[in-house]
Amino acid sequence: MVACVLIPGFELRAALRARPSLALRPAALAPAEGEEPLLGPVTVAAEAKGVTPGMRMGEGLATCPELVLVEQDPSAAEQAWEKILRRLEDSGFAVESAEPGCVYFETRGVERLYGGVEAALERALAAVGSAWDPRAGAAGRRFAALAAANVARPGQVLIVADERTRDFLAPLPLALLPLAEQRQRELEELGVRKVGELAGLSGGAVAERLGPDGRRAWSLARGRDRGRVRGRRAPAELVETLEFPEAVGNELTLRRALAVLVERLLGRPERGERFLRKIALSATLVGGGSWRRTLTLREPFAEAGRLRTALGPKLAELPAPVLKLKLEALELTESTGQQLALVRPEGDELQGKLREGLRQVKASTGEGGVCTIVEVAPWSRIPEQRALLVARDD
Repeated sequence: MVACVLIPGFELRAALRARPSLALRPAALAPAEGEEPLLGPVTVAAEAKGVTPGMRMGEGLATCPELVLVEQDPSAAEQAWEKILRRLEDSGFAVESAEPGCVYFETRGVERLYGGVEAALERALAAVGSAWDPRAGAAGRRFAALAAANVARPGQVLIVADERTRDFLAPLPLALLPLAEQRQRELEELGVRKVGELAGLSGGAVAERLGPDGRRAWSLARGRDRGRVRGRRAPAELVETLEFPEAVGNELTLRRALAVLVERLLGRPERGERFLRKIALSATLVGGGSWRRTLTLREPFAEAGRLRTALGPKLAELPAPVLKLKLEALELTESTGQQLALVRPEGDELQGKLREGLRQVKASTGEGGVCTIVEVAPWSRIPEQRALLVARDD
């Protein structure tokens, strides 16, 4: 069977670990800077006051004036989630993380170890820890397992038999399906508010009205999901941290600190000359909260200059001065070499030097330092509307 362990509002719970007293007060996760002002997960006390996730921030404060907005702490959430995943793996579960707060695994390999599906799920909940109020669901289909975990109470295990899958899904709300909010509103206006009501429609009609996403949601509603669970690969444990004696907001100082972290990370003997495929840069901000950016490299490499060029523009996105900067190697390659061409095409060397020069200019001036002129309306009588400056990405 496929099992799902769910922790609703995980980002808020992770942010509240540093301020546990707020867990009993009306509180909500504040939106990140630059995003639409919509509230994230809310506490039970806030929900009792009428505040709901997804509500506009102004409306939430008007509904509950004593509402406390909790700053997002993605770095703390990532660390807490990684610890949970490792505890599950230490208990014998090959986990696949869908997102922080939601993890899947197959029970087939651990049923004999723990004495059945229910005992295995109880062991998984114990590995997560009761402080997170996790709930677990299991079914023959991946989506049904997720739905069972949503229905279960904190600390409860809910198992859905394969023959009961469609009956179990029928009364559940459409919000469980992977549909855009606009599509959900469209279905509600048509009188379709439950999963079973969507499953009762014609598949062709749903595909014609809602497209491929609607067709997939219709298939999930009918219990036809056959998504497999693929256990994750063990993450690389290469982390370098640099703490500042006082808050730093100067970009030049931050770039020099980043250069130090890059040199330390590439010099770690555990890397074994392997190339970096995925990295993360995070920071602890002054006044609380954190900042984190993950970058998947276009091609794996282990060159300090290219790594600084790739990460340097991210520092301009920091919303506040920094107390601590951290660089993580999330994924490394298995090989240590590169396949090169025997004879380089004519002009390739010059193009390579030009690209490297552009990267250097962008690293020193920011993402908008090098632009390309793109004609959009050459017929316009207004010169400013004939062309646009578009930042180069190569």
